[in-house]
Amino acid sequence: MVVIRLSRGGARNRPFYNVVVADSRNRRDGRFIERLGFYNPVRPDDADGFRLDLARVEFWKSRGAQASDAVEKLIKRAPKGAPAA
Repeated sequence: MVVIRLSRGGARNRPFYNVVVADSRNRRDGRFIERLGFYNPVRPDDADGFRLDLARVEFWKSRGAQASDAVEKLIKRAPKGAPAA
């Protein structure tokens, strides 16, 4: 199954997450198919703290990809008219 989930990066106590499309059998931070955006919880209100390509999210969902709960929250929070990642 293909999933849309967060892949953690960054240093200790300074998390940074990439929103990726991956096979569910791969590790959380392992191989992925496509990077759809990023989320930086340290700077949540800044323009550089969050970006998501909603067109690609809809493309993958139409192909049967399942988004994780955390990614669903980010999708709802994303500005609808924002430019692609």
